Amino acid sequence: MRTKIIVVDDHGIVRQGLCLLLGQEDDFIVVGEASDGREAIQLARKFLPDLVVMDICMPYLNGIDAAVQIMSEHPMIKVLILSGFADRCFVTEALQANVAGYVLKENLAGEMMRAIRTVMAGEQYLSPKVAGVVVSEYISKCQPGMSQPSRGKLTSKERELIQLLAEGRPSKEAARILHVSVKTVDARRRSIMQKLKIDGIANLTKYAIRVGLTATDYGALESDELMSVHARC
Repeated sequence: MRTKIIVVDDHGIVRQGLCLLLGQEDDFIVVGEASDGREAIQLARKFLPDLVVMDICMPYLNGIDAAVQIMSEHPMIKVLILSGFADRCFVTEALQANVAGYVLKENLAGEMMRAIRTVMAGEQYLSPKVAGVVVSEYISKCQPGMSQPSRGKLTSKERELIQLLAEGRPSKEAARILHVSVKTVDARRRSIMQKLKIDGIANLTKYAIRVGLTATDYGALESDELMSVHARC
């Protein structure tokens, strides 16, 4: 029986290339493609795949939170994260979400088949560079005074709202996407900023980038701001 796969990436050329790569294998079949996390959730409900190969940074809903929702609704579906980032923040967030693996795009052709077969065999797969990040993170947690990841501070709905706001969506559009009122969006935003001790959308955007919630380009920040973001990560 062939492994049913959904491919999710907001870059069409990456998505198409991956589909072509997977199509060369007799034991794989791509049953759907999506360009963002919300679309991925809908396709997972429709096709009930064995595996979702998903980019981590996408508009509307990032790969990590999409993975959490998919696996919550369908525990048998495995999610393999595909990312261009090996930063500690991205890797930590993904592993806390209990994804089945994390593959770097720079090693796509050489690792993807091995990664898929590994996770479908019930094991976890990490690109070698990512495995090194995991070891470093484990060591850092053993040091006194090290800050802990912030995933537990926020609800899934709050994380979704942060991403939309960080991407520049106005409150009215965010309310439409989340199926809530504008008043609810404004109340959640105030609650989020109070929880995180953050003042202003600019700082909220920096936070969203730092923890991998948004597809906003790192290049959108000034170099000194970017260095500050990574220093806190």
